Amino acid sequence: QVQLVESGGGLVQAGGSLRLSCAASGRTFSLNPMGWFRQAPGKERELVATMNYGGNTYYSDSVKGRFAISRDYAKNTVYLQMTSLKPADTAVYYCAADTRTTYGMPYVAAAYDYWGQGTQVTVSS
Repeated sequence: QVQLVESGGGLVQAGGSLRLSCAASGRTFSLNPMGWFRQAPGKERELVATMNYGGNTYYSDSVKGRFAISRDYAKNTVYLQMTSLKPADTAVYYCAADTRTTYGMPYVAAAYDYWGQGTQVTVSS
């Protein structure tokens, strides 16, 4: 059974930092892009960051310079280091993998075919 399990969410004050982890099991995603999405109440799920097999990354404008995505291929894990957090970053954060490409970096949620269950990040002002 293939699973993506996120961890590391929680409550943090504005300006603080959190590191999210997403551990994959059941298959390797080392040849595929993996990304982080988030969804706030009443809003659509949006891409935060993604990294492809070649190590290329993409960040949404809202998090560029504050968040960093990384991968440990040996551990089949993707991370999201979040710094200078703002209340607007409050959302459920999901990791996802797209097994249909290797060097692509899809921006839309529909392109990703494996998803974690999500982890809540709440940033207080």
